[in-house]
Amino acid sequence: MNLAVIQLLVLAGVAIFLILRLRSVLGTREGFEKPQAPLPGPSRSTESSRRDFEVIEGGVDRDIADHVDEGEAADALARMKTVEPGFSVGEFLHGARGAYEMILMAFERGDLESVAPFLDEDVLESFSDVVKMRAENGVTVEASFIGVRETTLKRASFDPVVGEAEITVRFVGEITSVVRDAAGDIVEGDPNAVKRQRDVWTFARQMGTGDPNWKLVATGE
Repeated sequence: MNLAVIQLLVLAGVAIFLILRLRSVLGTREGFEKPQAPLPGPSRSTESSRRDFEVIEGGVDRDIADHVDEGEAADALARMKTVEPGFSVGEFLHGARGAYEMILMAFERGDLESVAPFLDEDVLESFSDVVKMRAENGVTVEASFIGVRETTLKRASFDPVVGEAEITVRFVGEITSVVRDAAGDIVEGDPNAVKRQRDVWTFARQMGTGDPNWKLVATGE
């Protein structure tokens, strides 16, 4: 076996390891049969544009009912609104879509500085470890964001003692991506193939503090 073949096998092994590590922090990807048109990216709402949702006593809050069924999550969202009457579930999900694209692409590019304020310390450390491993092994990722097909609120919780709210969202996004070795050769992926990226992310923040920014505190599938 000549040296060139040995080097190729080593690079392939490194790429497989990095792909498995990437999936452990950012979910799974599957092939998709037909590319979709890019979806417009959401913008973050300002205080002046935020609608006040007043929960009518004895009535149904459509802002909650349109996104979750009755139960623990709905109760938690209602308690969040008690602390912050201006909080909107719909606007939160709108902003979460934008955060998903921003954070996902920052991770793919290996540039986490711009999104660090929106990441919990543990999540930032986990993402940084993967980015560091890529750099050490001369592996790069080229990715393009196509759009988000699905944004679903899965769980919500609220601790009234400390005022901490957590909302878990399932995203199904579409991206194109390839992994290249140090020589620039593709070792995984296809730049022309649109893949579905499935992620379950949990966001958290302190309600009633005046700080509107949510942080990503957990990732998974």
